[in-house]
Order: sequence, then structure tokens, then C-alpha cells
Amino acid sequence: MDAQNKEVAALIEKIAGLQAAIAALPSLSPSPEVDRLFTDLVTACVPPSSVDVTKLSPEHQRMREALIRLCSAAEGKLEAHYADLLATFDNPLDHLGRFPYYSNYVNLSRLEYELLARHVPGIAPARVAFVGSGPLPFSSFVLAAHHLPDAHFDNYDLCGAANERARKLFGASEDGVGARMKFHTADVADLTQELGAYDVVFLAALVGMAAEEKAKVIAHLGAHMVEGASLVVRSAHGARGFLYPIVDPEDIRRGGFEVLAVHHPEGEVINSVIVARKAVDAQLSGPQNGDAHARGAVPLVSPPCSFSTKMEAGALEKSEELATKELAF
Repeated sequence: MDAQNKEVAALIEKIAGLQAAIAALPSLSPSPEVDRLFTDLVTACVPPSSVDVTKLSPEHQRMREALIRLCSAAEGKLEAHYADLLATFDNPLDHLGRFPYYSNYVNLSRLEYELLARHVPGIAPARVAFVGSGPLPFSSFVLAAHHLPDAHFDNYDLCGAANERARKLFGASEDGVGARMKFHTADVADLTQELGAYDVVFLAALVGMAAEEKAKVIAHLGAHMVEGASLVVRSAHGARGFLYPIVDPEDIRRGGFEVLAVHHPEGEVINSVIVARKAVDAQLSGPQNGDAHARGAVPLVSPPCSFSTKMEAGALEKSEELATKELAF
């Protein structure tokens, strides 16, 4: 076994050990032990790696799928915990930096907006949907407050309790950003005519955790979004595929979209970003005039901007003062 294969094997073994330890926890609610294990997991998965999670053994593939579901459950509990904490303040939006990974959302939302602006020139959406917004819809808030000041955001989540928490924090005001953010409890599979109203749809990383589930969601969006509307899909790359599902750009193309760009960031921004556009009928019919998009070739793009993205393994211990200073616009 060469050095690279040994490195990959060691990484998989380490992640499998962490998955077993996390699965054995009595609860995934925030606690020192939960925080420690997930910090170790993120630290192991974030650095660049040659691991290809699509080629894992069946045993390790089952481990990965179980780990992603554990990450999803823990993320939900972490966000619910901090949503309740923020709700105790008179002005919750002044304290968003208390959430230990808020800077990730700030940078990811900025990245998504800049990729959209680069690949969909002149985009100025009036209505935006965010599918899978959760109890702390930071992405919608950052986009609405700092990048799309004229857009109205409809946030969709399966969990009514998550929407109630989000509404209390972000949708309570009748003016400003809050007036442009609405929250709906719904399964995206039940949305049909509603999807035709949006200029841009954002699909959260944990909506459809298995590949076939994600492909089904994308195909549903493709069936009901209007031609020319944009789709932004969060994915993962390399070892980060142990934290979040990896989306095959071909599944997006088969769902009725023209894939405009795929971006794999490094550092603090964990999710990859895929930008696509609902294709017109002519684009769905196959290759024309040597069109690279029609053939399924996907442009891999470099960062549209430079971020200070050094991952801090001790993110859970960052102080509010430091976080607030770093996140100031």
C-alpha cells in the first residue's frame, strides 16, 4: 500500500472510530463530550484529502451514511439550543455571533451570492426560496440583509418547531429584513405551483441525505421551477463528504438544469456550491453546437473572492466578543 492509500485508510479508520463514539452517546444535545467529538470530526474532515467517498467499501459507505444522519441530528439540536438562547435577549440579532459557526454561514452566503453574480449576470431576484432553513436561518438572513436587499425570502422546513424558533428571532419585525422573511412548514415534495414564483431557490445541504433522495428533490424542483430561474445547491467534496451529502452535478442536469459552476472551497467554508439554471426545452434535448453544458461538462471555478478561512478546531470556545468583531459588516 502506497503512502497516499495508507493516509486515506488511516483517515477512514479515524472517522469510523469517531462515528462509533458519536453513535454511542446517550444524547446529541450540546455538551462538552458532544462538542469534543464533533470538533474532532470536523478537524479530521476539513483538510484537503484524496479520499473518494463514492468508492468506499459497502461497510464504510453505510458508516458514512449513518454519520451524516448523526451530523444532521446534532446540527438540529445545536441550532435549537442557540435559537432558544438568542431568544432570551431583547435584541437577538445583536448577538448572532454567540453561535460558534456563524462565521461559516456568513462566508458561505457571501460565496453563494458572488458565484450567482458571476454566473448569472445582473441577477436581482424579487422572490427567493430557501429549502431546509432550520431554526437558525442564518443564510437567508445574511443574504437578505447584505446581498439581496430587495428580495423577499420564503423559508421552508419540515419541522414546525424549527420554524417557530426562526420566526421568533428573524420574522417578528414588520419592517426591515424581518418583513422580507417568511417561514413555512412544508415538505418540498408537496410544493408545486409555489416553486414557479421564485427567481432563485437555495437547497440546503441536508435536504435529501442519500444520493437518490437528493436527486429526487432536484428533479421535483426542475419539474416546477420556471425556465431561467436559478438553483443553488450545497454539496461537499473530499473528506467533507463524511459530514454532508455529495451532489453529483449530473443529477442536477438530469433534473432539468443547466449546471453553470461547481466550487469546492477550502478552509472554514465546508460546503461546496453548485450554481445551476432551469433549462429551456432546447437545452434539455441534448448536445447542440458543441455546448459543454449540454454534454454535461461542468466548469470548476476558482474562488470569486478571498476569505480568511483558517479553520479553528476550538470554534466552540470562541468568545462572543471575538465572533462579533470578525463578523461585522
